[in-house]
Amino acid sequence: MELIVYLAGQIHDDWREEIKSQARERELPITFVGPMEDHDRSDNIGEEILGKQPNAVLKDEAASSINNLRTDILIKKADVVIALFGEKYKQWNTAMDAARATALQKPLILIRPESLHHPLKELSNHASLVVETPEQAVRALSYIFES
Repeated sequence: MELIVYLAGQIHDDWREEIKSQARERELPITFVGPMEDHDRSDNIGEEILGKQPNAVLKDEAASSINNLRTDILIKKADVVIALFGEKYKQWNTAMDAARATALQKPLILIRPESLHHPLKELSNHASLVVETPEQAVRALSYIFES
């Protein structure tokens, strides 16, 4: 058995690589997918595909449509979604991806510090599992493969 795991969350640090590295160390049969991590490419993809837009709002809308297409397809193909909420960045896209996962009845592992318990309590209540660290999320995935 192999799992496809969608990694939802901010793209400004290496938390995804931490999870991937720990999964490799445990030799877990997992394929990881997620949003476009190249911020400039994500912001410019609308104009790359649809052509120059007349203003910044329409540029954002074009990119958003294409990024949403990518996200929809990858989350639908995923067996599990891991959504990381940290304290440093606004997490609107993470919340949207986590809500999309629950709406599709995908198992959701929510990573969030205890300090974000209150603002994320409703979303946490819909998650399959709530943990505080990426390492805990990988340990939970590892448990799935135990005999």
